[in-house]
Amino acid sequence: MALNDYFDGLQHVGIPSKDLDKTIEFYKALGFDQAGAFHNGENRCAFMRYGNLTIETWEGDPVAMENGAINHLSMNCTDVDKAFEAAKEQGFNVLDDEIQSIPSFWDNGIRFFNIQGPNHEKIEFCQIIK
Repeated sequence: MALNDYFDGLQHVGIPSKDLDKTIEFYKALGFDQAGAFHNGENRCAFMRYGNLTIETWEGDPVAMENGAINHLSMNCTDVDKAFEAAKEQGFNVLDDEIQSIPSFWDNGIRFFNIQGPNHEKIEFCQIIK
């Protein structure tokens, strides 16, 4: 069992936002469509899509405001439970003690976990619940 058996490509790139409305308008001006808008507690999150590229942007987290400020890359996970076990078995630096969830995203929520890459980058394995 290998972690790459349980994802089939890039799902989105996560970029925290200092001003979510301004960020949404910026990406719209570049030709992106707003694919989703959700609440996560008191904060808002938007998914901006252009072709096969999706950017998740949200408010409420610190924003670096410098180069290298992408928060995470998210892989489209086909079976988050098996992927979580495979990541631990392969010895990846798993950042979460258990699979996380956000029930307010998309129609039925998401389940995900994160690992850390060698340059301190965060890689999320996210399954959209169908």
